[in-house]
Amino acid sequence: MGKRFEGRVTFVTGGGSGIGKGIAEAMAAEGAKVVAAGLTLVKTEEVAATIMAAGGEALGVSVDVADSESVKAAIGQAIDRFGRIDILVNNAGLSVGDTILDFDEAAWDRNLDVVLKGIYLCSREALPGMIERGSGVILNVGSVNGITGLGESAYSAAKAGMVNLTQNLAIHYGPKGVRANCIAPGTIRTPIWGARVEKEPQVFDNLAKVYPLGRVGEVSDVVPAALFLCSDDASWITGVTLPIDGGLTAGSFFINQLLQGG
Repeated sequence: MGKRFEGRVTFVTGGGSGIGKGIAEAMAAEGAKVVAAGLTLVKTEEVAATIMAAGGEALGVSVDVADSESVKAAIGQAIDRFGRIDILVNNAGLSVGDTILDFDEAAWDRNLDVVLKGIYLCSREALPGMIERGSGVILNVGSVNGITGLGESAYSAAKAGMVNLTQNLAIHYGPKGVRANCIAPGTIRTPIWGARVEKEPQVFDNLAKVYPLGRVGEVSDVVPAALFLCSDDASWITGVTLPIDGGLTAGSFFINQLLQGG
């Protein structure tokens, strides 16, 4: 059985750790040439080195997805090295602040710039080549926060915008052969939680209580769904947002327990 991404080039933002790293390494294992892109060059180069040590082809680059010139340069490096981008995974993100009275305008702008504007800038650079070839895939890594109210107001608003932008990418560029989908993970155990875990060692155990499946997610729970949507197995799927959330957005777990006397 052949590898699903043989001969294809994948560009992954936020590719130096967590979900982005997991997607990059899994794509490479299935034959893709991978560009891991992120703010910290040493991390993306480490991911690329790991892929190459396993016999794959990869490049680590630095990018600030909120800066148009940085995005243009990073996409240019990828095309100079591999000639094209077939799959764009918009995974870069951050979350600053909670309720709107708790953060300032700069924090609002930073959330929107990285989480939402970054998709616009990266897609704007990658789309022309996809359209010219008549094929391409954009996968946006969203969040359950973009589907329902779970706090982190600016981050959540940006993730909600990501859902709509994904739909518009799908309807505008589907006729050109480009598919666009979004995944919406729940709580995933990644390095970004490091500082929180140091302060609250039981944070994942506490969060697990709100998930019907009784645990938080792992990167390995997200990667297979991401690869499916990027592959030809999903060739007639575009414009969707797929929750990967242990049942969190299926309904109110706590209300259900109360109704059943739990």
